[in-house]
Amino acid sequence: MAKVAWTAGIEYVSGALCKCGQKGQHTHAKMLLATHRRAATTNPDCNRLYLRNELNIQKSFSTDAVWARQRFQSVAAMVRQRSRDLLKISQDQMNFIAQRNNPYGKKTMKSYYWYICGQEWDAQHPQG
Repeated sequence: MAKVAWTAGIEYVSGALCKCGQKGQHTHAKMLLATHRRAATTNPDCNRLYLRNELNIQKSFSTDAVWARQRFQSVAAMVRQRSRDLLKISQDQMNFIAQRNNPYGKKTMKSYYWYICGQEWDAQHPQG
């Protein structure tokens, strides 16, 4: 992975810049992939460039990677549910406002939801 700064006038590029070739005289096993993060964040570095090969594309996932994916899916569902729960919204907003000016406080409501739901999930599912 590399951080990318495109030339003036190009805001971002997203997609495969060079795909793996399978036919003809220019057969190669590498792929150049550019991505642009669209999710809300406070980090200004949102362009990335990846060089992938066949081994990277067809690999199996470690148990840590599987656990991280399961955690992400579960916490995302918890965030979605909690942000729509009318019984918790007003209390969550008060708690968010109380913590946002702290040195390590979350600056957006969505990041606050991810933080509290992540802590809740971690307490229920300790990684063994």
